[in-house]
Amino acid sequence: MSELPFHRERPDAKVSTPISYWELRTFDDVLDARSPSEFEEDHLPDAISVPVLDDAERALVGTVYKQKSAFDAKRTGAPMVARNVARHIEERFAGKPRNWKPLVYCWRGGGRSGSLVHVLRQVGWDAQRLDGGYKAFRRQVVADLEKLPARFKFHVVCGATGSGKSRLLEALVEAQAQVLDLEVLAAHRGSVLGELPGEPQPSQKRFETTLWTALSRFDPARPVFVESESKKVGDLRVPEALIERMRGSRCFRLEADVPTRVALLREDYAHFVRDPAALLEKLELLRPLHGAERIDSWKSHLSAGHWDALVGDLLESHYDPAYRRSLLRNYRDAQSATPLEVRDISRAGFLSLARSVARSHG
Repeated sequence: MSELPFHRERPDAKVSTPISYWELRTFDDVLDARSPSEFEEDHLPDAISVPVLDDAERALVGTVYKQKSAFDAKRTGAPMVARNVARHIEERFAGKPRNWKPLVYCWRGGGRSGSLVHVLRQVGWDAQRLDGGYKAFRRQVVADLEKLPARFKFHVVCGATGSGKSRLLEALVEAQAQVLDLEVLAAHRGSVLGELPGEPQPSQKRFETTLWTALSRFDPARPVFVESESKKVGDLRVPEALIERMRGSRCFRLEADVPTRVALLREDYAHFVRDPAALLEKLELLRPLHGAERIDSWKSHLSAGHWDALVGDLLESHYDPAYRRSLLRNYRDAQSATPLEVRDISRAGFLSLARSVARSHG
């Protein structure tokens, strides 16, 4: 759609891109002037949605632009923008102090952000506009994700399904280690059963922005712990430079016996115990790999409530062979990984292990 350039900004009202994460932190707020759907797909770190046109208004202005002219589009959009900006100042910014300093952006750093910046500056606030807008920031994220992984030494946490890789990463965060938890960022546990109930995965762009944010915060002088993920976490792709850096890094292997792993998985996947039909649907997806006889056996365990038998057989027949093949093929240090024995799957147990690992290798 056409932007709405009401006036030309003074040079001192612009902030150039590329911009670092730490530069963004120098502003009191980061305001996203785009529509709510644009914001939902992705936005700058810690940005606040302050649309000067909502989705319906933006679509209307775009239609007028295509069917009539740029002038008609501006004339149609101007009163909408004015009303929305006025409402934001009355409802969102009324309590902001005189020295409030926000950064404002839209799609290209044009009319939508320019309109909001103009009014904020007229009030007396030191509002700045991000030159190039979200589009320029997005280009920066893609470029930075090709370079940032090379700055860090990664420690890769591997181990069979149910050995507690995610729990160890959580505990390492508590132990003040640097952790890149890709499954948390992707809202997925990384397997056919890995969907989180009631929590959809973010867009690919949103995933990459959160990766950029996490990597930008890390200290290159300290190692970063990460799980031995594959190229995709659910439907999301891990950037190539990151996955290659991980695959060449040192590995730490969690070791736990099968009863311990079954107990851990029953805790972590308790939602399937509450909703066996959802698990049944997922098991059907494995039919092409395992055939009718094994699937029927799993369904029989499920219908009888034999959870330990079901989980144990899934580990032995599906997860362990697939994980071993993938790990040894993709992670060069997997064969000689440093072993970490898991004896206690409680929070306290993993925190004790994490503190030991952080002291020795963090």
